Amino acid sequence: MSTRDEAVAVPLRQAPEAGRVRRGSGEAVLSRARQFWDDHPKRALETFGLQIAMGREVIVGVIVALLRRRFHWSEFIRQCSFMASVSAIPTMIVAIPVGVVVSLQVSLVIKQVGADSFVGAAVGIGVVKQGAPLVTSIMIAGAVGSAICADLGSRTIREEIDAMRTMGVDPLERLVGPRLLAATLVSTMLCGFVIFVGFAATYGFFIYADNGTAGSFLQAFVDFADSNDLLIAIVKAALFGAFTGIIASYHGLHARGGPGGVANAVNAAVVQSALVLFGANVIISQIYNSIVPSRLG
Repeated sequence: MSTRDEAVAVPLRQAPEAGRVRRGSGEAVLSRARQFWDDHPKRALETFGLQIAMGREVIVGVIVALLRRRFHWSEFIRQCSFMASVSAIPTMIVAIPVGVVVSLQVSLVIKQVGADSFVGAAVGIGVVKQGAPLVTSIMIAGAVGSAICADLGSRTIREEIDAMRTMGVDPLERLVGPRLLAATLVSTMLCGFVIFVGFAATYGFFIYADNGTAGSFLQAFVDFADSNDLLIAIVKAALFGAFTGIIASYHGLHARGGPGGVANAVNAAVVQSALVLFGANVIISQIYNSIVPSRLG
């Protein structure tokens, strides 16, 4: 074979090899993408589906237990006391600066458009409809959710949950049900507490720092506020508590790997609870605004 023929043959031999390399690279990329899908989005969707199924089972179990008068009220009262003790003070500490920040920012915007007389309505309704539920969701996810998950996770790694199942005791009815109902009640009470503290903070800031008058603040709030604003805040808080109770209980019951596994479960429960609650707040707010028209005074 001449030198010219060899020069022509070399690229011809290299072309199939280059094609195989490109196919191999494409298959590797697809394999990594498939592995990523299995490890993250698919697993997250499966977990979310299992949580929905567990939540439905727990809610049905709570209703049946209440109707048959076998609900564990002692555990419910104990959990309410514990959840309130770990979340009340942090909630108050967070509610005050949130109320002040909302009052400051909203009043600045209102004054820029020359609507000083509407400051009380804008600030008060903002705290009631959005500020209070958001603060409640943060406290519920951080304090209550972590406490539920840590408690059930510790019981799981000590094999107490398996022992209960062996003895014929349903852990969902005995442990999760009272915690779910307690989280719902405590979340509702926390929301009312945040509304009171936040509204008082905004009122005090408007009077003493913004040189406003009490009459204009309260009159504007009364003219534009509605009982539905308080109702939607309470409904949000109740749903937030229920969602957090289900998510935290699921992660606690599926904790694996000793104390480190419990820590990972708590972290996952807090992060997922926060994401779910923020998303639920947006969805509920949009549905409410589309159904209930704003009051025009």
